[in-house]
Amino acid sequence: MKKIKYLIVIVLLLIASGCTSKKYDNPIVTMEIEEYGTIEIELYPEYAPNTVANFVNLIESGFYDGNNFHRLAKDFVLQGGDPNGNGTGGPGYSIKGEFSKNGYTKNTLSHDVGIISMARSQDMDSAGSQFFIVLSASAKYALDDKYAGFGKVTKGMEILKEIERTEEVTDDISGKLKENITIKKVTVDTKGATYKVTKN
Repeated sequence: MKKIKYLIVIVLLLIASGCTSKKYDNPIVTMEIEEYGTIEIELYPEYAPNTVANFVNLIESGFYDGNNFHRLAKDFVLQGGDPNGNGTGGPGYSIKGEFSKNGYTKNTLSHDVGIISMARSQDMDSAGSQFFIVLSASAKYALDDKYAGFGKVTKGMEILKEIERTEEVTDDISGKLKENITIKKVTVDTKGATYKVTKN
């Protein structure tokens, strides 16, 4: 009888400690790009939880609907998420940079082809809404440990490569596109999880 009581106590302690807490699947983002098609992005909260929460919150608020890609650095990145369309805008706040150069060691995601990461200024905690998608594996040497990668394109990478092949830039140094590319609609399936962002 004592053994049974002892086992019941252990089970109750395990429940109380959260061992039965639900594990959610990674969020999936669907991004419709005007004149090109739709891509899907899997987000990785295990690497950059607040960065993912910020992206999810912006999507859920409709921030990216009608937004754009404004910068293309061929063999490097495609950048967007600026409401001003020229690289100067954001959501009106910033978040802490979740990458090792900023003292955050849990983000070991390498900037390989298809990785989505947060753009920022020289201030390591200046990311807001602008993001970029990696177009070449060689980008990792310039970006790893310095930018917060937080997901990866899982469907539609060929669409981004088509953009890279066909779109013109007016300035090779800045990568400014001759014509911005409209992001028509962005949605996210959080798989039932709730994400709350911490802002600076």
